[in-house]
Amino acid sequence: MFYYVYKDTTNQWRWTLFAGNNKKIANSGEGYFNKADCLSAIALVKGSASAPIRES
Repeated sequence: MFYYVYKDTTNQWRWTLFAGNNKKIANSGEGYFNKADCLSAIALVKGSASAPIRES
């Protein structure tokens, strides 16, 4: 698994998470003006492993 960080067509930073088979499994959903903010969002996703799962 790996994160891919890139600039989109509006020159904002985004990330995409790829599985081991190179299939996209998640993305940032929004653009960031600063690369540091994009990397912070990745850190939040990485650190959310213990977050509960809720159902309706």
